Amino acid sequence: MRPKSPRLAVRAVIVEDDRLLMVNAWPDGQSPLMCAPGGGVEVGSSLPDNLIREVFEETGLTVEVGAPCLVNEFHDPAGTFHQVDVYFRCTLALGSTLPDTWRDVEDIVTERRWLTRAELAATPHKPDSLADVAFGAGGITYDPLEPLVR
Repeated sequence: MRPKSPRLAVRAVIVEDDRLLMVNAWPDGQSPLMCAPGGGVEVGSSLPDNLIREVFEETGLTVEVGAPCLVNEFHDPAGTFHQVDVYFRCTLALGSTLPDTWRDVEDIVTERRWLTRAELAATPHKPDSLADVAFGAGGITYDPLEPLVR
C-alpha cells in the first residue's frame, strides 16, 4: 500500500575547507551510498530546528542553519517509499568539531566523511545534483523525482 503523502526530511549542506560533510545512508553498511546529514521532520518543530537536531544526532556537530539551497524528491519505484528533502546551507557553530567518539542515537549513521568535489564524484551519493549545489555559485535548485538506487 502506498503512503498518503511523501515523507518530509531536511538535510544540511556543510562545506568546510572545500570539503562537503557526508554520512552513510543505510544502517550497517547495507549500501555504499552517502548523503548529506539530516532526516525526517517531526511535527510541531520548524525545519531549521529539525535540521539542528538531526545533524547533531548523526554527526555530533552543532550547526547554524542558513538559506534553503535544494529541494530534491526521490522514490523507490518498486516500493512505497517517496521522500522530499529540503536542503539548507549550514555552517558549523563556533567551536563545533567532529567528536572522536560518537554514535548515532538511531544506529543508522556509522560513517561521517569530509569529501572534496573530486572525492564526492568517486563516491556513490544522492542526489545527483549535490556537488553542483555544494560547490557551485548558490541559488536554489529543484531536482525532479528521481529513482532511489542503492
